[in-house]
Amino acid sequence: MTDNKRHEKYMRLALAEAEKGLGRTSPNPPVGAVIVRKDTVIGCGYHKKAGTAHAEVNALADARKKKQDTRGASMYVTLEPCNHSGRTPPCTEAILAAGISEVFIGTRDPNGQVTGGGAEFLAGRGVQVHLDVCRQLCRTLITPFAKHSRSGLPWVVMKAGMSLDGKITMVNGKGGPITGPETSLYVHRLRNRLDGILVGAGTAIIDDPSLTTRLADEEARDPLRIVLDSSLRLPPNCRMLSQQSASSTWIFCSPTADATREARLLQAGAQVIRVAERTANGMVEAAGGLDLEQVLHYLGSAGIASVLVEGGAQVHGSFLAAGLVDEVTLVLAPYFIGEAGTPLVHGYSRHLQANPPKLCRTHSEQLGADTLVHGYFTDPDSLFP
Repeated sequence: MTDNKRHEKYMRLALAEAEKGLGRTSPNPPVGAVIVRKDTVIGCGYHKKAGTAHAEVNALADARKKKQDTRGASMYVTLEPCNHSGRTPPCTEAILAAGISEVFIGTRDPNGQVTGGGAEFLAGRGVQVHLDVCRQLCRTLITPFAKHSRSGLPWVVMKAGMSLDGKITMVNGKGGPITGPETSLYVHRLRNRLDGILVGAGTAIIDDPSLTTRLADEEARDPLRIVLDSSLRLPPNCRMLSQQSASSTWIFCSPTADATREARLLQAGAQVIRVAERTANGMVEAAGGLDLEQVLHYLGSAGIASVLVEGGAQVHGSFLAAGLVDEVTLVLAPYFIGEAGTPLVHGYSRHLQANPPKLCRTHSEQLGADTLVHGYFTDPDSLFP
């Protein structure tokens, strides 16, 4: 095996460690680390939760638990080790104290204030530092952190299941699944990796969804549930407010929403946040749309680094027209529905035709009989210095 293949092998093991923390570390990034001595892995670790030990420290602790000597060993870590004190001490100090002689880094820290600090600190103290091992994979893993740390806004993923002719329901105004069981499993795994899941009031009322993560074969956690409901139409006895779940439900409404309805939703356990209505040319838009940038700024300030937008059609259209979607996941079922169904995007056609958004880094794959199409409006590489 060549050196490059060997380094890629161990960095992929570190990436597998990092993925264990997806959806659980915000506003920190998911990070994984692997320690190798004489071509044998002697320690593994990942960052589990903000405020707790980082991946490097956990990998060193794993090696000590196994009574392994880390002096002269190599460390593979998906993100540049931190060189500053926050809620935990600098990882660079722990690496030096353990006698690690060589560090392979997947990507530099995207935060411009700390980029290069950890790598330069280690190199200046005699540690051999190698950068950009599996760089694209390591960057893609932490795109929500990269965007959030640079802009304060969450990474926005638009998701929809639809027919070949772009319909997301069989009949307009009625819910129900479009795609198959393999897609359902994929979506629940996606929910498990992201911080929040967002729907409009129409979808919440028609489908009465739980917006939870249901996975039988692995540990699951529910994302924060977010509803855009300008006039607070959501009933207090809806499923998302009456189920057992460790996550909260946040409802964004307009400044003029009814106070009595707000009180009932608060009593049912929701958090209600009033934000400005969306305007065009200084006038409030028809249909009572909310200012989506204000919604995202509120979520970002609360440490929500990623949001899955699940619809419906009006919500998809408003996010696309505002240029607020970073990543797209569309699943096509192998049939046509016709004009009775609800289109993927409702409204905003004039704006979208004048400024058609175009995906980059697209790929497709099969999910049973369905076809997944994935791509980016925001190239992850653009978030890194």
